[in-house]
Amino acid sequence: MPRYDGNVTKTPSLGRAGLAWYRGLLQRDGVLRGTAHALGSGWELALDYLPSRKRLRYGDIDYDFDHGVNTTWAAPTLSVRLREIFTRGQYQPSEPELFRRILDELKVNHSEFVFIDLGSGKGRTLLMAADYPFRKIIGAEIIPELHATAEQNITRYHSDSQKCFELEAWLGDAREFPYPPAPLVLYLFNPFPADILRDVLQQIHATFTQSPREIFVIYHNLVHEDVFRSMEFMRTILHTPQYAIYRLS
Repeated sequence: MPRYDGNVTKTPSLGRAGLAWYRGLLQRDGVLRGTAHALGSGWELALDYLPSRKRLRYGDIDYDFDHGVNTTWAAPTLSVRLREIFTRGQYQPSEPELFRRILDELKVNHSEFVFIDLGSGKGRTLLMAADYPFRKIIGAEIIPELHATAEQNITRYHSDSQKCFELEAWLGDAREFPYPPAPLVLYLFNPFPADILRDVLQQIHATFTQSPREIFVIYHNLVHEDVFRSMEFMRTILHTPQYAIYRLS
């Protein structure tokens, strides 16, 4: 398998990412609606720095205290927030109890599968997945600051329940991720806008076509569920109001 050392792809500069994002809005929505969308995103960004919203970011900090890591969406720098707007959705760490419930629904031989979190942020999902004996665990993240924190968390993390010790973080665009040829469990906590999600799913289908094997896709927070429904190769094996599990066919 390839190593995911963060040097496979380069992330665009903040200015280039912002320009590409704005051009995409104009192309998709036209000048008036696209500009309104951009202004609305700026307003939401300003609201994020209100004291009330800052306090909410620490709402799930118990996991960090228990494991000596930093995985909450707390105190993001302005550059991180801008990159979230330009390149992906806002990072949200998965809630531990619900995450375990989701993985327990997946009846697989974990030792045969590589677990990949697309849009892994600070890496909490990677750490929680390590409680299962996966063959390997990889996180893909495009924002350098979040990626660096994930690497630190992987180094610091220790748990008596840990069963997988092959954890790696990869920095780059998820649309360019080099999928290993092993069976895969892919986890997406609504990390992308619809257009990027569509490209990512098409790439997943391409790797399945090139090297047929079992591939499961977990989609948590069903904001763009319609994108999955439009993909004929995605077969639903479980659907709940909070998440869905698909299998490629």
